[in-house]
Amino acid sequence: MTQMSDAKILIIATDGFEQSELEFPRDQLRAKGATVHVATLDGQPIKGWEGDDWGDTAEADLRIEDVNIDDYDALVLPGGQINPDLLRVEAAPIQLIKDAVKAGKIVAAICHAPWLLIEAEVVAGREMTSFASIRTDLKNAGAQVVNQEVAISNGIITSRNPTDLKAFVAKIVEEVQEGRHPRPAA
Repeated sequence: MTQMSDAKILIIATDGFEQSELEFPRDQLRAKGATVHVATLDGQPIKGWEGDDWGDTAEADLRIEDVNIDDYDALVLPGGQINPDLLRVEAAPIQLIKDAVKAGKIVAAICHAPWLLIEAEVVAGREMTSFASIRTDLKNAGAQVVNQEVAISNGIITSRNPTDLKAFVAKIVEEVQEGRHPRPAA
């Protein structure tokens, strides 16, 4: 069992992340005692999206390509339309997600971020949810799609949208406290 005060959690994002989907998990997980780092493509601050316009800036701790996933207990993927669409065409974030899943780390994706899980080819056979507009993408990639605030499948957590953030973070905490989630070889 992992105590939250001993947990290290990584959030990866780029410009256009949904403001609340990065800030709420980051701040709530820190409030529960976890060390939370934010990694971006270039290690520089990124600009959020809130409502119909650009939002606030989030500071970065490191570059995605400099991350050693073994240093972390969990990987959190905020959504928004822009952020995951930009990240899913970059090799480093996709490889990081694959490495996290392979290592049995908790991986949590909300809203449009399951696009990254599809690109990393880790959705087939898993129960998952997402923002309504990408559920067909999940289904076509082999996921068993559900419409509920949180879906969990062997350490991979998905949620639909910002209204699910409390349940999303609660499930991250629960899963981190359970420890590693070894997964069968694909």
